[in-house]
Amino acid sequence: MPRTSNSPASRQRRKKVLERAKGYRQGRSKLFRKAKEFVEKGLSYAYRDRRRKKRDFRKLWIARISAACKLNEVSYSSFMDGLKKNDIEINRKMLAELAFNEPERFSDLVAQVKGKQGLNENI
Repeated sequence: MPRTSNSPASRQRRKKVLERAKGYRQGRSKLFRKAKEFVEKGLSYAYRDRRRKKRDFRKLWIARISAACKLNEVSYSSFMDGLKKNDIEINRKMLAELAFNEPERFSDLVAQVKGKQGLNENI
């Protein structure tokens, strides 16, 4: 009895890999073995960077809040501590949005924290 090749399934598997490799340069998008290697590498990068994106955005938000705090003559850490002590629950994403797009409202928030906390810290 001859061995079967299961051709339809094999072709589907290869086709799936080659479709994912569209846009890759040279043999990476045309040759199955190369395409498979680079698709796997790309998927591992995608997995890693989905987690990394969260870290990168948090760093960006902290940098924006810190810059706005310096303009209002208070350090980032004391500002965040003041928010916690005064039970003002606002996340870093929204604080960064305020600091970037509406600096006068952010200044009001800093003044509110300074007033309640008695912060007179200079940088």
